[in-house]
Parts: sequence; structure tokens; C-alpha cells
Amino acid sequence: MKIVTNRPGRLVLLAMMAVPALGTAYAQPQEAPAGNITVTGAASPEAGPLTEGPQVQGIISARSGDRMQVTAPNGTSTTIALAPATRIKAGGLFGGGRNKPTVASLMNGLPVTVKTWQSGGGLVAREVKFKTGDLKTAAMIHTGTTQRFEEQTAATQALRGRMGDIDQYNIKGTTNVHFDTGKSVLSEQAKADLCAAASAAQATDNALMLVVGYTDARGSDEYNQTLSEQRAGRVINYLQQTCGWKPYRMLTPTGMAKADPLADNSTPEGMAQNRRVAVNILVSKGLDGL
Repeated sequence: MKIVTNRPGRLVLLAMMAVPALGTAYAQPQEAPAGNITVTGAASPEAGPLTEGPQVQGIISARSGDRMQVTAPNGTSTTIALAPATRIKAGGLFGGGRNKPTVASLMNGLPVTVKTWQSGGGLVAREVKFKTGDLKTAAMIHTGTTQRFEEQTAATQALRGRMGDIDQYNIKGTTNVHFDTGKSVLSEQAKADLCAAASAAQATDNALMLVVGYTDARGSDEYNQTLSEQRAGRVINYLQQTCGWKPYRMLTPTGMAKADPLADNSTPEGMAQNRRVAVNILVSKGLDGL
């Protein structure tokens, strides 16, 4: 493949490569066992001339063949195709090591920065960059210790039952962070509270986190469901990327819309309390005290 530039910001393929079908972005991946997540979305139009696309930053939240989904700190997700020409780069204090990173290194839970091409209605990765230390953490998610698998089993059981199996866990603490009407932006106070919650969880043996988003009663059920998921996604990304909470100790975020209000939705004060994300520190009863 050879690429030339015929004017600023526009790339044209002289020897056309086969570009995989691209999917559209979606808010949450379908529930599936680790390593077997399906990336969904409609195929894009046939690839034509490529133009420079946006830079996408976040965590790989799903992989399916030659496509991956990257979830940004604000909770939005973007599906990006991987092509034979995609460059994979590892950086950090110790560089990439002796082994050159490949597409196989792009596993779920890995924070990445992706430079893209725009092709039709979708994006193709031209460069994917990550830190070597982050790759080691992501690898641990897939191949970690026996305790890791026990924790992941507990996490999967909780996810399948959503909040229905909460009696299998001891709740060690809950932190609520609040949002403005119709927004999923974290305040400075919320950011500080989240990192404090992560520190408390880190000091608790065998702790997992369950993050649940809520809204007040205004708006349609569909709108509130999407908003509650966006809020939960924003919180879970901040906990992982800024507060250092490990992805394999985090249950998949859940949106509960206007269910389970903390206060009366008929008053402005009550609605303000209900626009929240609850960060629950949980320990499986079978592991508590170990």
C-alpha cells in the first residue's frame, strides 16, 4: 500500500487496501464473557478516498475481529476498524520491549490513543498507541491469578443479576456523585469524591465496585435510560483512568434511569438528589474477611 497527499488534510490510496466493514458507535457493549464480546453496528459504505479523521482516546471496551470499540472518559463509544496498514505503538518508561506490539495486543481494558482515517461513514485506525504498563495490566485481566478469576466470577454473577443478587454481597460503602439536569459532566467535587471512594475500596480486601447511574423523573423513559448509562460510563472511566481503580475489579456500569429515587421527584431539591451515580463498594460474602 502506498499513500500520497494531494492537498493538506486529504489522503488518497494509490494501491487500494481492503478496509474492513465499520460499525457505528453505541453506548454499551452487549453482556458477554471476557474475551468474547461482540461489536455491533451497521456496515459503512464502500471505502473510497481517505481523509484525516479525529483522534480518539479511551479504553478498549470491545473487540470483534478487525473492529474494536473505544469508550471515552465521557462515556461515549466509537467503533474503529483495524486495517493491515494500522501502526501499533507501545510507549512508556521501558519502551515497547523486544517484542513489537501487534493487533493482538489490543485487548479489552487497554487505554489507547487512536489516530484515524475517515472512510465513508466510519473510521479506520492509522495508528494505535498505548503504554507498556497499561498493556501489562490489561493482560492481567485476561490471564491473572486465581484470586482474579474468583473476583471475575463474582463480578459476572452480579452483572447477570444486575441488582437482584445484591444479597450475595456485603456493602462496605456507597458514594453518590450528582449531576446537573440533562448532563453527564463530572464536577470537581464529584471527581474528588470518586478518587476518595477508590482509595477506600483499595484499602478493603477483595473489594469490587458496582457503579449505577440514575436520573430524576423528567423526560421520557428512553431518554432517561440513555442518560443514566452515560453518567455511569463517565464515572467508571474516571475511576479507572484517573483514580487508578483496576478494570478487573469493576463490575459493568448499570443505568437504572428514574428507578429507586432517593428523594421526592416533585421538588427541585429532591430531583437534584436523584440525578446521581452510586458507587458501591462490595465484597462477596464468600470472600469477606479473607
